[in-house]
Amino acid sequence: MKNLKMKSARAAKDLSQQQLADICEVSRQTINAIEKGDYNPTIGLCITICRALDRTLDELFWEDEK
Repeated sequence: MKNLKMKSARAAKDLSQQQLADICEVSRQTINAIEKGDYNPTIGLCITICRALDRTLDELFWEDEK
């Protein structure tokens, strides 16, 4: 499942995938894969991304029930 919440939060902070990757000390491809839903990050990476984007785990990684 695509992570549009993360992509939106990154865009709101005016960060490129590369800039977020640099902050989180991962590759741009990792950020891209997370946003596309092709990669399930570790909890540690999720927390790092949340801190970089000033969001909570729930805001970025919790799937809304339908």
